[in-house]
Amino acid sequence: MCNVNLTKPKHVVKLTSRVLITTVAFSTLAIGSTIKKFGCDEVVDLTFQLDIAGLQNEDGSFSGDIWGEVDTRFSYIAILSLALLHRLDKVDVGKAVKYILSCKNVDGGFGCTPGAESHAGQIFCCVAALAITGSLHHVDKDLLGWWLCERQVKSGGLNGRPEKLPDVCYSCYIEFFIDRSVLSFTEGHVVASQVCYSWWVLSSLIMIDRVHWIDKGKLVKFILDCQDKENGGISDRPDDAVDVFHTYFGLAGLSLLEYPGIKPIDPAYALPVDVVNRVMLGR
Repeated sequence: MCNVNLTKPKHVVKLTSRVLITTVAFSTLAIGSTIKKFGCDEVVDLTFQLDIAGLQNEDGSFSGDIWGEVDTRFSYIAILSLALLHRLDKVDVGKAVKYILSCKNVDGGFGCTPGAESHAGQIFCCVAALAITGSLHHVDKDLLGWWLCERQVKSGGLNGRPEKLPDVCYSCYIEFFIDRSVLSFTEGHVVASQVCYSWWVLSSLIMIDRVHWIDKGKLVKFILDCQDKENGGISDRPDDAVDVFHTYFGLAGLSLLEYPGIKPIDPAYALPVDVVNRVMLGR
């Protein structure tokens, strides 16, 4: 895409294209205004070299790559990518929605596959995909809203599942940025890296119009308490080391909470509202 000729080294490890990384690339291009409007031939050709549409399975689910792993994360990011490119007509949206709904649990939440445990990250992926496809009417908003609002703990932060610690990332969840390698082991339990939970839960609550069920003021305080006030950045929890991952989720969560001075972010596309308007509506 950069029109730069590079000499090919003798030994090249060819990495398999993944829908997850492709979506991150498109989102980055959109934010940077590198492409005024998605849908140009160059980007479409790039997308269909990976063939996102070809990753949809017969049951409506999506695989993350040619190796076939299925997860509702991939349903979301495939739908997001194709929506940004105005190419949702290339997949069977009805089947995709039906598969996502098959991952809904009796507690109102969603898992990575049918029957899997409800998790805030997967809930974001499923709810956002349903929002983008105009299918939110299938969600039991009160039941799901109750599960989500119960994720707020005494500190004001949010966790991703019952009995887990709060994390800034749950304020605003985008699981497609998280690979399995990000997970860490603590006392025999797998726990995702932190503060990001503020986004995953919060964005889902906003999409189903139940954000008033949590204490937004306490959540703002929790995120701000995770700042490194000397050197900048936001950590997973107060007094932990800061990193770019949680800084993003913390700022995104504050945006959803309408914190002064931060641009508004779209809870379904996980992009600034002005970017979504430019890409989707040409404004």
